[in-house]
Amino acid sequence: MKVVLAKSAGFCFGVKRAVNMVYGEVEKSGGPIYTYGPIIHNDEVVKDFESKGVKLVKEIKDFAKLPKGKIVIRSHGISRTEYEEMEAYGFTIIDATCPFVRKIHRLVDEHSAAGEYIVIIGNPKHPEVCGIRGWVNGENVSIIESAEEAGALTIPKDKKVCIVSQTTFNYNKFQELVEIVCEKGYDIIVLNTICNATEERQTEARQIAKDVDAMIVIGDKNSSNTQKLFEICNKECANTYYIQTSRDMDYSLLESINNVGITAGASTPNNIIEEVSKNVRNEL
Repeated sequence: MKVVLAKSAGFCFGVKRAVNMVYGEVEKSGGPIYTYGPIIHNDEVVKDFESKGVKLVKEIKDFAKLPKGKIVIRSHGISRTEYEEMEAYGFTIIDATCPFVRKIHRLVDEHSAAGEYIVIIGNPKHPEVCGIRGWVNGENVSIIESAEEAGALTIPKDKKVCIVSQTTFNYNKFQELVEIVCEKGYDIIVLNTICNATEERQTEARQIAKDVDAMIVIGDKNSSNTQKLFEICNKECANTYYIQTSRDMDYSLLESINNVGITAGASTPNNIIEEVSKNVRNEL
């Protein structure tokens, strides 16, 4: 009986940076602190921020009626328009956008300004993708996340195409969609903007899931990268469980299991991972 904990489980660089930036502003005090949307996709972390007086604001327009203070931009990033609106309200802006996401903003800004058609591979409803879309100059842009959408994509033949990706997208699926688009014969430049940490996390999770009898994936239900981890692990291991905290896991399901793998999304705090690991070991 053994427990295999993924080395890559837990906070990635961008998430850790964003969380530390918020805690750093809390320590400085000196006026109200707001986050525009949840700073990361993890309810436990957001609740801890709230307990320290950090207020979560969901709509840009709501800042008009709030006392002036500091706005921390979430790790997923925001659009150019949202950034400009925040500045116009007169708040101090603390940009906690993941540097890898910010790089994509610069890329789509530059390539669209050069007249290229931008294709974003990712979830169109995810805040990161919405933010990336908001740095494209003009309307020459499409967002796709499935083979069907890639197959149906139509772009004027005179347009050079620039493909980018949501940082947490499934790497294998990204390659599949790129291949479908490339078969259409466009003049294409492919910029693989999937974060290296995402690729490593997905590769490690896939390998662990192949070799264990049960797999536990820890992360917020709204976390895109955790959802991708679950999909990957579930393909390799039928007994894969997706939980947010230790409270969500029925450990009695592991009674007849010989070995268990554990991984976690990029927004999952270490204390949650440690608690799950401890309880799994106690059960085994």
